[in-house]
Amino acid sequence: MIFPIGQFADALGLINDLNLPKDVLASKQFQTLVELLGEGEIEGFPSATGSQGSAEYNQSALKDVFLNGTQVLQQSAGTSPTETDFNFKNITFEPRFGTSDQTAIQGISEIETENAVGVVVTQDTPVSRSITNTLINAVRVTIGFPQLQKFEDNGDINGSEVALTIQTIENDGTTTEVINDTVKGRTASTYFRDYKINLKSSTSFPVTIRVNRTTADSTESTHVNAFQWSSFTEIINEQKAYANSAHIALRFDAETFPTQPRRMYRIRGTKIKIPHNATVRSDGSLSYSGTFNGSFKADKAWTNDPAWILYDLLTTSKGFGDHIAESQLDVFSFFAASQYASAQVDDGQGGTEPRFACNVVINTRKEAYNLINELCSVMRVMPFYSAGSISISCDKPTDASYLFNLSNVTPEGFTYSNTSKSTKHTVVNVAYFDNETQTIDYETVEDTALQAKYGQVVKNLRGFATTSRGQASRLGKWFLYTQSNEAQTVTFTTTLEAGTLVRPGAVINIQDPMRAGVRRGGRIKTGVSTTQIIVDDENNTDLATTNSATLSVILSDGSLETKSISSISGTTITVDSAFSSVPQANSVWVIENTSLQLQIFRVISVTEVSQLNYQIVGVSHDPDKYDFVEDGTALTTRTITTLTAIKDSPSNLQGTEQIVVLNNRAVSKLFIQWQPVSGVTEYMVQYRFKNENFISERVTRSDFTIFETLEGSYEVRVFSYNALGKPSTNPATTTFTTVGKTALPDDVQNVQIEPLSDQFVRLRFDKSTSVDVVHGGNVVIRSSNLTTGATFTNAIDVIPELSGNISESIVPNIVNGTYLLAFRDDGGRLSANAASIKNINTKPDVFPKLTILEDREDLDSPPFQGVRDDCFFSDEVNGLVLGSTELIDDVTDFDAIADFDFLGNVDFLTGGQYFFKSTLDLGGKQPLKLRRHFVTQGFLPNDLIDKRTANVDTWTDFDGATAFNVNATLSVATSDSDPDLSVSATYTINDGSGSAGTTITITKTSHGYSVGSLVTLDFTSGTGVDGDYIIQSVPNANTYTLTSATSLNTSGNCTYSAEFEPYQKFVNGTYIGRGFKFKCDLLSTDPAQSIEIDQLGYFAELDSRTETSLGNAAASSGGFIASGTSTKSVTFTDSFFTGQSGTSVAANSVLPSIGITIENQSQGDFFTLSNITGSGFDIDIQDLNGNNVNRNFKYAATGFGRGS
Repeated sequence: MIFPIGQFADALGLINDLNLPKDVLASKQFQTLVELLGEGEIEGFPSATGSQGSAEYNQSALKDVFLNGTQVLQQSAGTSPTETDFNFKNITFEPRFGTSDQTAIQGISEIETENAVGVVVTQDTPVSRSITNTLINAVRVTIGFPQLQKFEDNGDINGSEVALTIQTIENDGTTTEVINDTVKGRTASTYFRDYKINLKSSTSFPVTIRVNRTTADSTESTHVNAFQWSSFTEIINEQKAYANSAHIALRFDAETFPTQPRRMYRIRGTKIKIPHNATVRSDGSLSYSGTFNGSFKADKAWTNDPAWILYDLLTTSKGFGDHIAESQLDVFSFFAASQYASAQVDDGQGGTEPRFACNVVINTRKEAYNLINELCSVMRVMPFYSAGSISISCDKPTDASYLFNLSNVTPEGFTYSNTSKSTKHTVVNVAYFDNETQTIDYETVEDTALQAKYGQVVKNLRGFATTSRGQASRLGKWFLYTQSNEAQTVTFTTTLEAGTLVRPGAVINIQDPMRAGVRRGGRIKTGVSTTQIIVDDENNTDLATTNSATLSVILSDGSLETKSISSISGTTITVDSAFSSVPQANSVWVIENTSLQLQIFRVISVTEVSQLNYQIVGVSHDPDKYDFVEDGTALTTRTITTLTAIKDSPSNLQGTEQIVVLNNRAVSKLFIQWQPVSGVTEYMVQYRFKNENFISERVTRSDFTIFETLEGSYEVRVFSYNALGKPSTNPATTTFTTVGKTALPDDVQNVQIEPLSDQFVRLRFDKSTSVDVVHGGNVVIRSSNLTTGATFTNAIDVIPELSGNISESIVPNIVNGTYLLAFRDDGGRLSANAASIKNINTKPDVFPKLTILEDREDLDSPPFQGVRDDCFFSDEVNGLVLGSTELIDDVTDFDAIADFDFLGNVDFLTGGQYFFKSTLDLGGKQPLKLRRHFVTQGFLPNDLIDKRTANVDTWTDFDGATAFNVNATLSVATSDSDPDLSVSATYTINDGSGSAGTTITITKTSHGYSVGSLVTLDFTSGTGVDGDYIIQSVPNANTYTLTSATSLNTSGNCTYSAEFEPYQKFVNGTYIGRGFKFKCDLLSTDPAQSIEIDQLGYFAELDSRTETSLGNAAASSGGFIASGTSTKSVTFTDSFFTGQSGTSVAANSVLPSIGITIENQSQGDFFTLSNITGSGFDIDIQDLNGNNVNRNFKYAATGFGRGS
């Protein structure tokens, strides 16, 4: 590698050759290069003979000069080489070695720097270049003529001529024509002509050089006279010796090298300081004699020792000497690194060479940190700053210098990490510079063991400063070793005492019981003597004495010593030879033997994290790696853990079944646990239900949970795993019998009733203790109008099922009867026993009520005369029951029928409906209190197991005693119109398109009905099916549409009822309307269970009400009405109910009672009332003479109902 200082070119001239025609132009050019080899004095050229400066030395040094990769002088040439010994001719060479008093190279008076231009000059486009360097004394302009000739019509080829000028244009505008020339002649190949322009000392820089063509450009292809400005050379007229700069002058001609050749020089480089006791070997390494005292030789010498090269770079001005003083460097750490680097090792070619050699040219600017690290990497050292000085630590064979166990680190202990990649390189190509061939060569290193695992994965490395094949090979082996074996790091925090003693590069031993599997280290309790100590613990410590057991301790001076153990008694350890001093109490100790060895790490960083603690990071270390890399010695495996031994199976395997909440859902689980096995961190649990396949899971805890357990048996077995993932020879096994979630929920406890009003009561009870009730289950509240003999089966749901996590609910007041409560779990299972509480006149009426109707469908004769759909009255049970899914026409064996009433399964798919016989008409819209009357019970009409088709797991009864999977609901629909209204209309199917369909369009002028209303249709012709329908749409005032359950195809006539609100669930309460109709739905979820309606009906009541004249439309603000002098008619603000046919109250049988208060009454005045109705009355106020007089009066009317 070189630095060009300058170039010197000989003057160009004409060559007289008699073989050339007179007008032919030819040229030959020489060039002299002055190139910088290095800063400071160098040793010289290794192949040179003779003394420096002699002709012999300069000539023989050409063996170390390579042009375009070829030696100028062959290596085999003697001291008097012949012409055939040279690979190139006309080469002259003279070196200078960078001394302070060296002389200038003779014959070089001009320092030239050539700059390429390469631009064609035409008459219209002159070419200019600027000179900015004020040190330039002259400029040489080189003009190139590719051809200069003219082809005549007669075939002759003649010469041509071109005129040109060259100008200088100074910064102040001064323009001078310095060249005016005409080139004449003929040339068929490139001809060059140089023009030297001397610049005056007064030249104003920058100065522009302009080349002009004055001859017109040729436009004919037969006349070729174009030229280009090829280059210009800046010339400094000065001769320099370049003191303290090693450089050479090299001269060659353009005939041999038309372009500048690639140049390389083999040298022994910069001389540096070396230790006083060092001698440079022929290979550039150092050998030492005696003891190093920290001083250096007076004379510098060349060496390739990387330690002292780094030292020189850090301490001289060409490196970092301006920033680092020699006193800041730990020179002895550099000496230790030098000894290891210069040691002779096998070069792989049958000889020896230094372990590390540094042969490098540093000729580019680099970051200081990066350059220092590159030089450190040559010899595997790590720089660090400690105690006010910079030291380097070499990765070389070193004994451990400190001990660590859990007693001298913080409670967090040791943290391990592994940076190893999942795929490793198996082949390394190391690039190094071959000094013999002066080219980059490659050394390939392979790891066959890794190749068998990962295949061929190639890594290309650059051997920085490496010129030896052997060193490149060792670098490749080191890389392959470290990527596989030094990927693990340990991090821990230690105390001040250890943190100040341990340095980067130090080797440490670690006894970590978490990794070793046993405790073999701690703190010394008492140092008895130089051969005996008492340790801190016996019970939790493996105090080994076999397999070459040794005891290591840290002595008071911070040194580590190891001795063989002769005996252990309790906590007293005796060694077979004395320590240097008595171990101190509270110092650190560890035991090691061949069956369990200490971990070894090399420290890579020590960081102060507080005034009392230091964090240490280390990388895994193997003392055998050095021999492995340098001579192939096999690595030995260290035994650092007992965790890899095959472990015992767990003991005391137990299980508990529970129901727990998971994701807000109750699930059954089997919780399995066992006694942990020492040193085991992972177990394999295998389980299976009944005789199914085993399911396997690996766990790190000594317990395991099986969720969603079923009723049956689970076989469980558990293996212990060691650190290598190998299971115990045999598992622990057992079998558990589980019930899953088949157990019935707990019974409802402590039911209490609290009256709220005549319509509602509050039921309070204890919250369920069953998890599958609280999460996903329900509270079922039923009621019966029986006060004695009420059971869960003869009651019905009073409200929909409630969430299982409640403990109270408000329910309708049944007045006289019984409430029954049970818990239902998320699997549908009910409590074994329903809790009950009676309700008898829970809240007496504060105001009298008028019972207008008590309807009992079961008391009619015959009972239940209303419309029955999929239900019938059974004389056998004396109640209304669900119908069957089997038709009598489907029966093939009548003799096998035990009961025709209960033929086949209960119709549990659609259920049954019963529509009350009569509607209730109040005669006007009123707020009506309705209270239902319901007595039911579930039963099994055909209690044969063969009749049941549901999954047996869902059965809650096997003996026919209970039937809980049934229910009945009561619904009511209201109308503001006359419920008995019947309106004639026509209907069409599918808008009268003639095709069959399910859309029924009712046509009636101004029908006034709304979407969503309930109407009852009676189809008097066509195929319409009578029944209740919901209005789906109202296209216009004259039509509305319904949807049929089946497809119809014939239109016709019909009548429809009053407009009702759709049926809503009947709960005790107040409903507003004129007309009311009722229905009962019978339900079952089990085809074997039916419901029996024993009592069914309702109570209809009107509240009493008092209305005063205050607010009456005819009254003043005080509520007074003027009677006038004639009969006064008063209309109630809201009308009263006075009776209605079809109810228990005859028309006009309960007129309101009216009280009158006269404001300005005179003595003898009296009043009479007449025409009392539900809507008002007449009043006459008269004096003693029977004459009507005008008086102000108030009224108070008391009756029942509130008409609107």
